[in-house]
Amino acid sequence: MIDIKAIRERWHAVGAKLDERGRRLFAAGEVRAAGRGGKVAISAITGLALSTIGHGLRDLDLPLPKGRVRAKGGGRQRLSVKAPTLIADLERVVAPATLGCPMRPLLWVSKSHDKLAVEMRKLGHQISATSVKRLLTAIGFSRQSNRKADEGSKHPDRNAQFEHINAKVVAAQAAGQPVISVDTKKKELVGNYKNGGTDYRPKGDPRRVKVHDFEDKELGKVVPYGVYDVSANAGWVSVGITSDTAQFAVASIRLWLDRMGHERYPKATELTITADGGGSNGSRVRLWKVELQKLADETRLTLNVHHYPPGTSKWNRIEHRLFCHITQNWRGKPLTDRAAIVELIGATTTKTGLKVECALDERTYEKGIKVSDAEMAALDIRGDAFHPEWNYTIRPRPALNRSS
Repeated sequence: MIDIKAIRERWHAVGAKLDERGRRLFAAGEVRAAGRGGKVAISAITGLALSTIGHGLRDLDLPLPKGRVRAKGGGRQRLSVKAPTLIADLERVVAPATLGCPMRPLLWVSKSHDKLAVEMRKLGHQISATSVKRLLTAIGFSRQSNRKADEGSKHPDRNAQFEHINAKVVAAQAAGQPVISVDTKKKELVGNYKNGGTDYRPKGDPRRVKVHDFEDKELGKVVPYGVYDVSANAGWVSVGITSDTAQFAVASIRLWLDRMGHERYPKATELTITADGGGSNGSRVRLWKVELQKLADETRLTLNVHHYPPGTSKWNRIEHRLFCHITQNWRGKPLTDRAAIVELIGATTTKTGLKVECALDERTYEKGIKVSDAEMAALDIRGDAFHPEWNYTIRPRPALNRSS
């Protein structure tokens, strides 16, 4: 009589933990010990097919080469062995348009595993979506999103301008003069809208936000303009409610001076400003220079301005010393109102000691203000010998010569 309970216990204790060959031999040994009817009973207990147990019975008398689980040639042949052109055909079908034939069948359709399998079967290959997925991984393909990496054409003096800016910044710091990095953060919708990132909440209780990101006519958008003090690792952010203009940009620098700069650098005679080459503080923006001249006249500070070359805004220190931390701080939190935005920005800190102050600027800044040639001629602006369009100095004018 077959002891089903004892065989099941031995199977769970030992047999089920063996490799393919071991399970086969274990089952075969139990069949021989059980005698008549044992093969069917052992198959039911172990879940092994009768044919597998039959192979095991033959294997009991046929020793395998050391280290092998199956006899040489055993098991199903790989798809790539049965169809030598399989891999090449798959690479041709799935390859990006820029690398493959413009007439390939999947040029304008989604490359799902199912659709790839259909196209491969059209080429005569018997293959499933699961096998397509496995083969894609094996040949080095994976789903990838777009990556922002191409900066466009490189200016031949790009690296030289980086070195020029660095030398000017180091010299200003050595002289005890303030150095700031400035830029506008992207506009933000105000209201109960989805904000990127995640935050901890009770399980199954996500924050509910609006489905559509249509601008609220009453709350509108805000424009955060940042001033990062490179030497002090401190930031100032003015949150504007109208337009990102050169007037707003310089007004933000003025607020930084009033709230933080003058106190931190009471003996300053110069201010070094590093900025992007475009936007409200762009190197070609006339109003930017006019407003900086007004700032120089008011504060009696000499302003040394240095712009990063086109397409290199990510090198501006404010991007990776201030703005990225603000974004991290308010991740997953809807910017429900202006006060919440100011509070979230002001609460930004880092392990390296970053401190941020923030205030709402409710003034109206008009767009489209034109600057005449006469106004430009009245500026006390002098370009550096190296790329004067990127590097220039604005000095305070005598009171009698100030333009209105």
